[in-house]
Amino acid sequence: MIQSFIKKGSFQDSVSLMLISKKLSNLEEVDEVSVMMGTPANKSLLVATGFWSDTFNQATPNDICVAIKTHDDASDAIDLIRSQLEEALKNIAQQQQGGSKLLKARRLATANRKLPDANLVLISIAGEYAAELAEQALDENKNVMIFSDNVSLEDEIRLKKSAAAKDLIVMGPDCGTAIIAGAPLAFSNVIPKGNIGVIGASGTGIQEVISQIALLNQGITQAIGLGGRDLSQAVGGISALTALTMLAADKQTQVITFISKPPAESVRIKVINAMKQIAKPIVALFLGSRIDKRQDDNIFFASTLDEAARLACLLAKVESAMSTLPSVDHQTIMGLYTGGTLASEAAMLLANQLNLLLSDNHDKGIMFDQQGHKIIDLGDDFYTVGRPHSMIDPSIREHAIAQLGEQTGVGVLLLDLVIGYGANANPAESIISGYNKAIAQRSSHHPLIAIATVTGSESDPQCRSKQIAALQSAGITVMDNLPEAILLATKLITPANKIDCLKPYPLLDHISVINAGLRSFAEDLQSSNIPVVHYQWAPIAGGNQKLAAILKKLN
Repeated sequence: MIQSFIKKGSFQDSVSLMLISKKLSNLEEVDEVSVMMGTPANKSLLVATGFWSDTFNQATPNDICVAIKTHDDASDAIDLIRSQLEEALKNIAQQQQGGSKLLKARRLATANRKLPDANLVLISIAGEYAAELAEQALDENKNVMIFSDNVSLEDEIRLKKSAAAKDLIVMGPDCGTAIIAGAPLAFSNVIPKGNIGVIGASGTGIQEVISQIALLNQGITQAIGLGGRDLSQAVGGISALTALTMLAADKQTQVITFISKPPAESVRIKVINAMKQIAKPIVALFLGSRIDKRQDDNIFFASTLDEAARLACLLAKVESAMSTLPSVDHQTIMGLYTGGTLASEAAMLLANQLNLLLSDNHDKGIMFDQQGHKIIDLGDDFYTVGRPHSMIDPSIREHAIAQLGEQTGVGVLLLDLVIGYGANANPAESIISGYNKAIAQRSSHHPLIAIATVTGSESDPQCRSKQIAALQSAGITVMDNLPEAILLATKLITPANKIDCLKPYPLLDHISVINAGLRSFAEDLQSSNIPVVHYQWAPIAGGNQKLAAILKKLN
């Protein structure tokens, strides 16, 4: 049977009440307990779940409804649950009083006065009230993140259109994760700063990708949530397009990663077209969509969260390296390799990037020779007749590198450095010697950029890190693998797209938050040194809509 009672005038957030429900349901004296605020949506849920009692007809949205399922009509069940509830509410109040003092307000206007530079309102109140509060925030030119679900599709479209017209963004509804200007919003993680900006229509998708990015020793600038319906046919990607514009204008973001659950096809095409207008590399993951080609202009397509993170990190390292190197537009690439397989892969990757064909004829170790670009395997039999392999005696490559000083049409030099037992004791020394001779013959108007990869471990006799340090000290760029090296080389010889001067979004540089709903979200922000006011929201006029409308008109 169902026993019930109402606790009048004690508004609590839904998460706190869910935890109380679980705790009370574990008591031996009862079968199950449901504790909810008396909102219309919650009353419908009580009916649907079999917890309804006519007592709840008297409850307002500011009252707590308590329903108790028991196997008999034991009269002491209500007294027990009432006392346990009071104790739980008392503990919540004590916890809120402890620790650092949180700035609080009971009205939105008061919150604005206490934090006048607030530029985002984080909403985690009951969904039936979230749209109205979001509209108030937009009216005051504040960005909005709606953690709440159960917001109507019509309200979502209206709010997002209103935000876009004001150069603001609405993240959500049902937006579980965002990191803006270092602020952890809702379900978030502590991620290093970097140059990758993330956009996601999936909260856990964002969390998994940024976690993988951190594991790969890279970091992020922002993580902008959209809400699960943003890329639907009805919503049309309104916030997705705004988020792309925001990151396109963000100077700290060099790579954009876009994550989406299966989108509407027309919206996917719209988003891709917008991506192509941005002069930054973009990793796009549209889960469930077929990938016809891996790269389309500046867009790199991924099929899994892990692949999206790895691609983003690869591009991030390439973009970071590019920012330190001079331009060699329209110059050619020369690759001088001692490892045959490394030369073969470099040739394959280079041909793919330049959209050129590979030749089956590798005479004299020439693995690729198109339009002035050349990859040579100096370990080919042609170069080892009567002399040691170039991994043992690198003098043949040292001489070839030095000769590039006169070949000013070559702008990029690709190299491998292979260490380990049997290899030269200090191969970096030979590379550096040849490179110094080459650049000594050139003027500053004809730079030669050397890009190397190192094959070997820290425990090898030559020591990987020592070889890398020597190369870097000589001005040679070292990348982790061939895909990074080849992509960097091809980007260096390709004229950069003109970057339009876009209007920056202040939200990405500095954030101050008004938090309405779950107190823990405000506490997380405060612990991260983010300016925050906790708006202790409760339904106006006890949830009486007619009275609330009258009060709104009076205000």
